[in-house]
Amino acid sequence: MTEAGRYRIASIELDERMLVRRTRQIEQEREIAIYDLLEANSFRPEGSAGGPYKLVLGIEEGRLVFDIALEDATPHGRVVLSLTPFRRVVKDYFLICESYFNAIRDAPPAQIETLDMSRRSVHDEGSELLAERLKGKIGMDRDTARRLFTLICVLHLKG
Repeated sequence: MTEAGRYRIASIELDERMLVRRTRQIEQEREIAIYDLLEANSFRPEGSAGGPYKLVLGIEEGRLVFDIALEDATPHGRVVLSLTPFRRVVKDYFLICESYFNAIRDAPPAQIETLDMSRRSVHDEGSELLAERLKGKIGMDRDTARRLFTLICVLHLKG
């Protein structure tokens, strides 16, 4: 197996014990993020000899939890991060997404484009924050961080 094939997420699950009903747009974002993540990602837990990995992403006691196992379900580590640094960027992201989805219905194209650029900018900020907070724990490329940030936002809906 190639190195890229060993350092990747092969399956991902969201721990959604307190599942709430989501809008169709949020469900679509979740589905796309998972599909894109599984198609191409780079995921390197510190000190690991390689996977591929099964990842369960969840929130416990106000903390973001990455439960990592090998493909055969052998536990391979757990990384826990405070959610506090993410709260503002997640809130901003949801506000901009709401405005964007509302604008799609009847706003002029220039306004939709401006909101889309803002949405992408805040999303980039969140994914950069995630990569920074995971530094020394889990290495990943930019696209993997972006997709994981989307899933973190989805998890925030239950809290």
